[in-house]
Amino acid sequence: MPTCRRPGTLPAPRSACQAGGWTARRCRPRRSDDAARAAIAGYVLVNDVSERTFQLHRGGQRVMGRSAGTFNPCGPWLVTPDEAGDVGDLGMWLDVNGVRRQTGSTANMLFDPVFIVRYLSRFMVLEPGDLINTGTPAGVGMGLTPPVYLRAGDRMELGIDGPGRQSQSVVAAP
Repeated sequence: MPTCRRPGTLPAPRSACQAGGWTARRCRPRRSDDAARAAIAGYVLVNDVSERTFQLHRGGQRVMGRSAGTFNPCGPWLVTPDEAGDVGDLGMWLDVNGVRRQTGSTANMLFDPVFIVRYLSRFMVLEPGDLINTGTPAGVGMGLTPPVYLRAGDRMELGIDGPGRQSQSVVAAP
């Protein structure tokens, strides 16, 4: 079973179920939905593990807090657009130690994958194989009262209709 190693002994990692989109071809500014849709190779399940201490106390919201070597596991496979069905309405869930933390649907995403590819391609060239994390349902540990963070020994299980399911265990970094 894959593991997520926590960097150092920091107290506040979290996990979140996300849909991810993979680009199929080089993507410069896409001016139409059809062009953006054609650039999407498929969809994959992503566990957006974050180190909250880095994010909240070290100024690393988007990069430092999500860049540890074992964070952001994706898979188990890529689902092509023709196999995915209606990506605008796929069920999503995440359990930690058998307790449901997140239940949602891609229907609740603020932006659909086609919009995200069109938007991002205005500012950067997307290369084949680029992975775009798209968002997560409510229920992340930091948003709970009191906040609940992952600890060594915790087991995460998550899934999205179509792209499948995955599981990881949290281990302390050596």
